[in-house]
Amino acid sequence: MSFYSGLKRVLVGESLPTSAHAEERLSNAEALAVLSSDALSSVAYATEEILLVLIAAGTAALTWSLPIAVAIIALLAVVILSYRQTIRAYPNGGGSYIVARENLGLYPGLVAGGSLMIDYILTVTVSVSAGTAALTSAVPGLQRYTVELCLVFVFLLTLANLRGVRESGRLFMIPTYTFVVTIFLLIGLGLYQQATGQISQNDTLIEAKESINLFFILRAFSAGCTALTGVEAISDGVLAFKPPEWKNARLTLLYMGVILGFMFLGITYLAHAYHIAPEEGQTVVSLLGRQILGNGPIYYLLQVATLLILLLAANTSFADFPRLCYFLARDGYLPRQLSILGDRLVYSNGIIFLSVCAAILIVIFRGQVNAVIPLYAVGVFTSFTLSQAGMVRRWYQERTSGWQASAAMNGLGAIATLVVLGVIVSTKFKGGAWLVVVAIPLVVGIFLAIHRHYEYVAQRLSIQGIAPRSYIPRLRTQEGTHPAVVVVGQLNRGTLEAIDYARSIADEIVAIHVDIGSTDREKLQQRWQQLGADIPLIILDSPYRSVVSPIVDFVTDFEDRHPNVLSTIIIPAFVTRNWWESILHNQTTFFLKASLRAKKSRVVTTVRYFL
Repeated sequence: MSFYSGLKRVLVGESLPTSAHAEERLSNAEALAVLSSDALSSVAYATEEILLVLIAAGTAALTWSLPIAVAIIALLAVVILSYRQTIRAYPNGGGSYIVARENLGLYPGLVAGGSLMIDYILTVTVSVSAGTAALTSAVPGLQRYTVELCLVFVFLLTLANLRGVRESGRLFMIPTYTFVVTIFLLIGLGLYQQATGQISQNDTLIEAKESINLFFILRAFSAGCTALTGVEAISDGVLAFKPPEWKNARLTLLYMGVILGFMFLGITYLAHAYHIAPEEGQTVVSLLGRQILGNGPIYYLLQVATLLILLLAANTSFADFPRLCYFLARDGYLPRQLSILGDRLVYSNGIIFLSVCAAILIVIFRGQVNAVIPLYAVGVFTSFTLSQAGMVRRWYQERTSGWQASAAMNGLGAIATLVVLGVIVSTKFKGGAWLVVVAIPLVVGIFLAIHRHYEYVAQRLSIQGIAPRSYIPRLRTQEGTHPAVVVVGQLNRGTLEAIDYARSIADEIVAIHVDIGSTDREKLQQRWQQLGADIPLIILDSPYRSVVSPIVDFVTDFEDRHPNVLSTIIIPAFVTRNWWESILHNQTTFFLKASLRAKKSRVVTTVRYFL
């Protein structure tokens, strides 16, 4: 075992067979912790975001926090109910990308997908930066290491998620449920103290700097709508649940909505009842905690739980970003490597891609939350709007029983989220939201460029129209004179040239194909009989989704059956027009050649097909 393999096994764990995929699914309790941490953590700052806007109009304006919170809860209810319908309509995972693409068309779907990708990356950046800020506030001496600490937290989250869905679910259950319990304890004790008249009056008056008008209220409303970020995660992650997946996902989404709604409304009500106003260096949750819980152990438990949930909020992105990338890669709009399951039955490449993007943003913005916040929420509300508009069109086209009520509800949600999106963009545009507004079409442009490349490659490699070939079965002139093995990835023009080359140099040829669980064996064998009938095709099983290991094992066994003979291993490979296009294709050929060349008594040949 190499040093790299040993280190990987220690950090990530043993490889899991594809057959264990069902065992790696999440229970409802685990899924609530993994997929809802982003939404639930918003309780720690959503009320504060509302108050920070309202305080500009003076102390009296803070009374608007309650009606605004009620309006946000109403919007939350509409979004939750909408996504419950989406999950039922798309039981195999119906995130904003799929809903928008199927019902509104390609470009709205790509906009939704690009918006969500950007939002997931920003979620990791904001959550990790916010959690680190809580730590450095408690220990000021660590402030100069803010960026380094952020990167360490990103690395730890990456490592936890690379270990697999089930293990990450177990890891994150304790801090998530500790936060929920402490928040409900805070709300319960706060309501009890209010009922028994134990609230101390805070008569501090703050001078108004702005007047209250409709646009001002809308600004406060849009600021509080950060409470809705992460709500769509469960609809994207339906396949992470145990069977019946869609039913469990709908139930968990309802649980999340109820818990989130009660916590958000409870914190906002207590902030109103206790006359809490935002203070420099103190969060609203901290101020409430000090008044209700005092400075005892429960208060510090609340602060530690808040710190952990803010860090773990990033985990929602780690759970859903790779799945979103899988859907886009499957459709040919992202590199195909993002659609491949890793050793631990998670989309490892997507997890690493997310980590790298978030780390780059953390370095650029120096781990400062305030610098990233203006970019936040634009992407998620764009995807909200497109998803719900897509559902409206779906109801209208299908016209199933009760479709009018469903369409009306989704239409209301689409209008509300569109209004919020407009307010967010208009109020935060100069503060940095313009970056996301510009980034979304750029990302869509990248999607389209990648898709054009894959279409071009498919067209150049296609064997469509090639007439079936007829070959006389090969007769060996001398036992084991020159055997050859042809590696068949996909049946294309490059493969045919490799086979023709094998016929020209060898008198015993066998072709091998590795099935990692996605091969239509019957179709492949049928087409093979038409194009290479004189050469047997052996399909190798790969329960651990490795391409290299089964081939190396087969070649070793093949050579054992042909002693004292130099065998040739032929690997077809196509060459792209530009070097950078090779990034869009996996590097299996490189690793396969390196493994096969470990033994010197064999010839490894690459037959190149130039596009």
